[in-house]
Amino acid sequence: MTNDIYYKNIKPDESISDFVESFWVLHNHSENNKETIGLPDGRIDLFLVKSDSEPFRIVLLGLGTQHHEEGVIPAKSLRFAISFKLLAVEYIFHETISDIVDKGKILPYDFWNFEPEDLNNFESFCEKASAKIKSLLIKEIDPRKKKLFDLIYDTHGAVTVKELSEKVGWSSRQINRYFNQQFGISLKSFCSILRFRASLEHIAQGKLFPELNFADQTHFIKEIKKFSGAVPKELFKNKNDRFILLSSFKTE
Repeated sequence: MTNDIYYKNIKPDESISDFVESFWVLHNHSENNKETIGLPDGRIDLFLVKSDSEPFRIVLLGLGTQHHEEGVIPAKSLRFAISFKLLAVEYIFHETISDIVDKGKILPYDFWNFEPEDLNNFESFCEKASAKIKSLLIKEIDPRKKKLFDLIYDTHGAVTVKELSEKVGWSSRQINRYFNQQFGISLKSFCSILRFRASLEHIAQGKLFPELNFADQTHFIKEIKKFSGAVPKELFKNKNDRFILLSSFKTE
């Protein structure tokens, strides 16, 4: 990150790792807004946010399927976040997020008993959030769903719907119905987003050729541009740290 932007990422403990990818903090401590381009990353994010210009609020972001050109991290702003894996939708939130694809919604001021003071200490926030998440786990995970997501995440989405269906013992039609009802996108689309995100990690390291199972270099460039609006070389340069997701890969 730049000197004006502080970022830190903490992984969850094993007991909630099927549902939570990470906890993170992003602090713009400068006097200037930071312009960014948001990229799809296959996560559902819960934010606690405050800044000099805006009051404390809690926001839930659904899955992103495209880049967002005009994102802004406000001056003197602080956000603590929980990035969730998809199983959290059914087993933690207990409701669908199909209506917030590529957008978000403001949650109640005291959602999960969070309060403005929780932004005073990141480690304490992680402990409080972890305890709340554990308390919301009220049933065992469906073994088919656990296996399905283990396979998707282990392969970074570089797997076909047919392969997943055969290995899990769940028809492609049923899986897609589940994905569309719960998350608002198809399984194939989600796998493409995960593969894109994994490719971003490679691009951040200067690897500008496909590391995963793209048909060829042309297909790789086309997919990267579809999701990011930029070709791999432009992403790697990451002028002015515009692509905040890429910058975070370099600091982890």
